[in-house]
Amino acid sequence: MAISAEAVYPEEAPRGKSGAKIELRQLGKVFNDTAVLRGLDLSLEPGQFVAIIGRSGSGKSTLLRLIAGLERQTEGLAFIDGEPLSGISPGTTVMFQEARLLPWKKVIDNVGIGLRGDWRKRAEARLRQVGLEGRAEEWPSVLSGGQKQRVALARALIRNPRLLLLDEPLGALDALTRLDMQHLIERLWQEQRFTTLLVTHDVTEAINLADRIILIEDGAVALDLANPLPRPRTTADPVFSQLEKKVLDRIMRITTESTGADVI
Repeated sequence: MAISAEAVYPEEAPRGKSGAKIELRQLGKVFNDTAVLRGLDLSLEPGQFVAIIGRSGSGKSTLLRLIAGLERQTEGLAFIDGEPLSGISPGTTVMFQEARLLPWKKVIDNVGIGLRGDWRKRAEARLRQVGLEGRAEEWPSVLSGGQKQRVALARALIRNPRLLLLDEPLGALDALTRLDMQHLIERLWQEQRFTTLLVTHDVTEAINLADRIILIEDGAVALDLANPLPRPRTTADPVFSQLEKKVLDRIMRITTESTGADVI
């Protein structure tokens, strides 16, 4: 089922608060008698940047949708700031792999969609933050893929999120645009300190952005790794390569065990 921008961004979050705290206890989700998530325990501290990685079908996007309030768990408990999670929270915004801009609305109207009152100045400010201040009155159809994702990011940030959920929003971008967007997301997170959960297939991206890397396999946490690298980070750092190898080795080990294949 398609989800509209209005549904994902129902209203503005309260201002002046730090990042949200997330707690999941024995979380489970079943689809058609198949357990996609099972017995999952996870805690995210306020302002933390966490990356969720895993193979396709491991349950990572389902986990993000549950935290977003877009789906309900089959079992277990989920809390935001100690309160039971029930539907979409005003303090939570989501960026998807597709920008999901409305083609019949101009850029600035896409940024302010769902907001009431005098929001245009705030929308202009957010467009400045993402480097698109000169594109406010243009139509989405004339923007590049990277520019569309910048608009989607501005749309998420105008709501002063305490929790930003990123569901592989950079996956379809070319390598240079992807790096540019990574730097932009990192800078805005450092400035605003909202709690961030990134779902990605890209181990390098996870290490570059996150301070904690969680590997999901068969609906459970297979690895929970702290990232000690200082910012700004570079792939030339030997510790970066060591972390990357550790995560990839674990993924390959799990893949080999699940298929029964020999590693050659």
